[in-house]
Amino acid sequence: MESLTHTWAGYLGLIAFVAAYTLVIVEEKIELKKSKPVLFSGCLMWMGIGIYESMHGHPHAHEFVEHLIAEIGGLFFFLLVAMTFINTLEERNVFRALRGWLLNRGFGFRKLFWATGLIAFFLSPVADNMTTALLMSSVALAVSDGNPRFIVPTFVSIVVAANAGGAWSPFGDITTLMVWVDKKVQTQDFVHLMIPSVINWLVPALIMVPFVPKGHPASSKERIHLKPGARGIIFLGILTIATAVSFHQFLDLPPFLGMMMGLACLMLTSYMLERRKHRRDRLGVGADVAHNPHESFDIFHMIEKVEFDTLLFFFGVLVSVGALQYMGFLALLSTELYGNLGFTASNILIGVLSAIIDNIPIMFAVLKMNPEMGVDQWLLITLTAGVGGSLLSIGSAAGVAVMGMDRENYTFLKHLKWSPAILVGYFASIGCWWILAG
Repeated sequence: MESLTHTWAGYLGLIAFVAAYTLVIVEEKIELKKSKPVLFSGCLMWMGIGIYESMHGHPHAHEFVEHLIAEIGGLFFFLLVAMTFINTLEERNVFRALRGWLLNRGFGFRKLFWATGLIAFFLSPVADNMTTALLMSSVALAVSDGNPRFIVPTFVSIVVAANAGGAWSPFGDITTLMVWVDKKVQTQDFVHLMIPSVINWLVPALIMVPFVPKGHPASSKERIHLKPGARGIIFLGILTIATAVSFHQFLDLPPFLGMMMGLACLMLTSYMLERRKHRRDRLGVGADVAHNPHESFDIFHMIEKVEFDTLLFFFGVLVSVGALQYMGFLALLSTELYGNLGFTASNILIGVLSAIIDNIPIMFAVLKMNPEMGVDQWLLITLTAGVGGSLLSIGSAAGVAVMGMDRENYTFLKHLKWSPAILVGYFASIGCWWILAG
């Protein structure tokens, strides 16, 4: 297969990719969903490849695309199930109950600063970092009394904690999931990133906490009750993750099959909950649905609520990066980075770049370059790509989501003020990795 880097198809593909990603970066300004330009550019790049190869009489792209779509499909279905579980837990009031519990503790601002960051760090490995950041920032905003001296550092801490927590779990971030599915890092090896991830959040948090006010927010008496089946669905979610790990680790089958089995069990659970509700209705229990805690639960409605902008963005990015690989651009980039700078320096630099460019295409590009690195270096790139996005508010899905929570107080520039502290935590976590790897 010849390189297309110096052909019109190669130039067209590169221009399309850069143009699409420029639109993604300014998504908030132009109010254009990020999936739209990326999906278009990815298909346009492959169309250019197809036309070029047809003109020169040696088409080879079909087999490559079939292999690529099989890889993307597995990740796509994995994320679809994970998002459905998150939507279901939200609908069953699990996250609202957690929020209400925190509000009723009577914590001061500084205790809330630590509590929201700590919960974000340990919730993110199971839920995704964006959902975690949204949940904890809503808690922080609810108790803030509109105090920007509390809101800004707490929001920054939550973003850093959510990204750091997601870096030491195969399920905490799309990039860690890709590394895990590609078998670059085994399930048990991710635990080696836990201490560096703690350091990544703890160092900037210690720097920021003296600037958090010492007062107490107004108390709240909010009480949220879990809906029927909530505890069982929490257990089912944990069991689903265990099933996915078992499929991957012991049966050598794609983990998305384990996730789909979990989705099937969730669908059966929704059926049983509906049957139980109908029995209660026939007995005249809670006839007023508006005030009925046993209200209808439709699993397909949970699937409809999945963030398809994120899923289609994910598809478009991987299709685009696959085209860059096929054209030969990733081979050139791999030579420049890993051939000249070395593994450690390249992986640290890639982490910083993930604050500007989304970490999903960066990690997928590294996986497609497939440099001959040991597990220690794959752990490093997993760490840096996961936490590097915290350096800027637009550098991660968690940061972008939290920016929408309080546009008046938490802005790009307000986050940028704390970027030096986050950078200290970034290099401290790398130093911790270096000590553990040595």
